[in-house]
Amino acid sequence: MQLFIAAFEDVPDPRAENVRHDLVEILIVAFVAVLCGAQSCAEMAEFGREKIKFFTRFLKLKHGIPSHDTFSTVLRMLDPKALDAAFGQINARLVAALAKGGVIAIDGKSLKGAYDKGGKCAPKMMVSAYAAGLRLTLATVAAKGRNEVDAALEVIGLIDLKGKIVTGDALHCNRRMVEKIVEKGGDYCIALKGNQESLRSDASACLLAAEKPKGARKAPPTARTETKAHGRVETRVAVVVDAKGLAEYHGFKGLKAFGRIEATRQIDGKTTTDVRIFALSRKLSPQALLETARAHWQIENALHWQLDVSFGEDAARNRKDNGPANIAVLRRRALDVARLDQSKGSLTTKLKRAGWNNAFMLKLLCQMR
Repeated sequence: MQLFIAAFEDVPDPRAENVRHDLVEILIVAFVAVLCGAQSCAEMAEFGREKIKFFTRFLKLKHGIPSHDTFSTVLRMLDPKALDAAFGQINARLVAALAKGGVIAIDGKSLKGAYDKGGKCAPKMMVSAYAAGLRLTLATVAAKGRNEVDAALEVIGLIDLKGKIVTGDALHCNRRMVEKIVEKGGDYCIALKGNQESLRSDASACLLAAEKPKGARKAPPTARTETKAHGRVETRVAVVVDAKGLAEYHGFKGLKAFGRIEATRQIDGKTTTDVRIFALSRKLSPQALLETARAHWQIENALHWQLDVSFGEDAARNRKDNGPANIAVLRRRALDVARLDQSKGSLTTKLKRAGWNNAFMLKLLCQMR
C-alpha cells in the first residue's frame, strides 16, 4: 500500500487549503473500491465505510471515510493526466519488462454513458496505449472534443517507444503520427484504408508487382495460419514487400515496406474474405506481420471488452467535468493490478473476491512491488 501512497502524493490537489479529507486517502479508497467492483462515487463511499477497519491499518482517516459528494467533487476537479502519471510510476518496474519488439497498441474507447443531456451521440472518449505482451495499460488520455487523433499523439508522447512496434487502425495512419513514432525511436505497423487513398493505391501496386515478378525475380515469401474456434475456420495469409522509396514521395516518415493480410473465414458453409494492408517502418517477416496484427487486437479483447464486462464501463453514468476520465483511469489501472494475479478464476470473480476477502485484496495490491 505504501507504493500507492507515495505515488499519489505527487498528484496536485485542486481543492482549497481548508479541505477536511486528505487527497491521497481519497484516491486510495477510490482505487481500492474500483478494484473491488465499485462503479460510482456512491459505491466508493459505501465500500469505504464497510472496509474502514481495513483502511485504518494504512491511513489516518482523521475525519473518517469521505462522503460520495466528496469523491465526486475531487474526481471532477482532479487532472486525469496527473492521476494516470502517478500510476505510471507504480507500473515502471513492470513496463521495464516490455521486450524489444513488443507491440504497443493505440486505440480509443467511448465512455458510452458519459454524455450530457441531449448529447448521447457524442459521449466522452479515452485513448490508451496498451502493451499487448504484458496486458498492461501504459498511458491513458481523455480525447478533448472526441478528437482521437490528437489524444493518440499525446499518448505516444508519454511513453518510451525505443525498440517497440506501435500498431493502430486506419484513423491513426497519418503523417503526424508516424513522424512522432519515428522521432521517439519506435516502429509502426498501421492499417491503410481510404483516408490515405494515394498511399494505399501505391501499396496495392507494389504488392501486385511483387506477386507477378518479371524475369528471374521470385515472388516474395508468405506466411499462413489457420485457426478453428467457435464453429468457424479462419485462414490468414501474409506477405511483405518493399515500399520502393515511397516514404519521401508521400511524406510518410520512416516508411520501409507494405504488408498485406488476406483473411478467409468459413462459418456454416459460408466463406467471406477480408484484405488488410499495412504501412510498415520495419520490413517484418510475413510471420511477424501476422503476429503483430494479431497482437493489436489485444486492446479490444483484453482491455476494452474486459472494462465493459468486469467493470461495467459502458453502463457508467459519470459524466461531469473530469469525473468520467478519472474514473476511467482508475478502472484501467485496477484491471492492470487484477491481471497480475495468477490464481484460477475469472477476472470478475477475482474482483468480487477482493471485496469479500481483505487478505486477497492486499495480495493484489502487493503484487505491484
